[in-house]
Amino acid sequence: MSHTPSSSLSYALAAFAAGLTPADVPAEAFARAKLHLLDALGIGLAASTFDFARVTARALADLDEPGNSVVIGLTQRYALRDAMLLNGVLIHGLDFDDTHAASVVHCSASAVPLVLGVGQRHGASGMAVLTAYLVALEIDARLGGVAHGTLQKRGWHPTGIIGAFGCAAAAGRLLGASASGITDALGITLSMASGNLEFLHDGAWTKRLHPGWAAVSGFTAAALGKAGFEGPSQPFDGRFGLFNLLMEASETCDLSAVQTHLGSSWAVFDNAFKPYPACHFLHAFIDCALLARARLDCTPDNIVRIQALIHPDEAPIVCEPVLSKRRPRNFYDAQFSLYYALAATLCNGRFTLAELDADARQDATILALADKVDWEVDAHSRYPHSYSGAVIIHLRDGRQVELRQDLNRGHPENPMSHAEVLMKFQDNARRALPAERVAALAEAVMDLDSAPDLSALTSTLVPV
Repeated sequence: MSHTPSSSLSYALAAFAAGLTPADVPAEAFARAKLHLLDALGIGLAASTFDFARVTARALADLDEPGNSVVIGLTQRYALRDAMLLNGVLIHGLDFDDTHAASVVHCSASAVPLVLGVGQRHGASGMAVLTAYLVALEIDARLGGVAHGTLQKRGWHPTGIIGAFGCAAAAGRLLGASASGITDALGITLSMASGNLEFLHDGAWTKRLHPGWAAVSGFTAAALGKAGFEGPSQPFDGRFGLFNLLMEASETCDLSAVQTHLGSSWAVFDNAFKPYPACHFLHAFIDCALLARARLDCTPDNIVRIQALIHPDEAPIVCEPVLSKRRPRNFYDAQFSLYYALAATLCNGRFTLAELDADARQDATILALADKVDWEVDAHSRYPHSYSGAVIIHLRDGRQVELRQDLNRGHPENPMSHAEVLMKFQDNARRALPAERVAALAEAVMDLDSAPDLSALTSTLVPV
């Protein structure tokens, strides 16, 4: 029995998670949830063909834990918690997955592994899985949103930390825990959630682990809470609660906003699809580069300098350290480099997975143009409302080309269309599955709200 007062924030979130019914959710939210699920699975399939996926799968297989849980794109089955971890690595591994802008949380990267794994294990209906997914997104977005981008400024990765709480609530719901049990689960999660940005220094792989670990942590906490294990009563607002612990004393957040319109306003509509496989902070700049590329005068040999205008809270993530950002040593360096993203897009007229290959990262023309890029503070940035950006391109004849993108493509106010998301899914999924199986998977996801269980989806998620 939880010792948390019913007036607490953690109990309010738990009561929402436990009490939400499909009838409480608009049909449009379920339709959007299915599209996010499809996008995440397609990215996971593409990632399954990369070395980091094979290394992670081999390491988890070496733990020798038997299991029957499905992993995206792999024929081997894993123990439930290992499958969650690996699926999180796959969905987040290419940094192509959706992002909730206000919270800066990659919501689906933790929520999808959680609901897929627990839903399969417990024979949950498709509607139950979709509802649990929406619960996770709602809690992720609200908790991350009140921090106003300060967690990552302090070196924390919101996806790993905040995502664990959304997963705890969603797992508790799928496990049939009471509001009291989910409240305890949220408290327990405080001791399990983790994720930091040190990977930015050298392009290490640890960021890929964060969402899957959030799913594992949330699931473990939910199982403990359901069984009666008591968690701290103030995981968010206590003396050593989440926000007092991870934020500076001068950084304030209004925790009352977490409950505003809870159950009537849906975060899934603010969850942005990514058109480019790169840090979301770069997307407006890629948009600007594509606009410049369409001009006849913005050719690499005609450009003498590029000023990139960016919010100062974003710059440490994608502009520093300068040396490794201008000369990306690996896949991740390139995905988090403003210099490289602008140069590669201007040179190739696109920014796709191909621009992250070793050959592209060593292209002399791209690297020479990257050296001409510098960043400055954007006094008109709309971050965190959107990942905006602007460039001033200086040409050889002295002219300047100024371009600004206030709403990055994919932002809820500048969204990708249903057809564009579907095309992205198909392009990604076909890296691992034949076309007919890709079509069957898309059909299974789109029919999920009427599916009695996940068997149709999981059977099409792996190679024949």
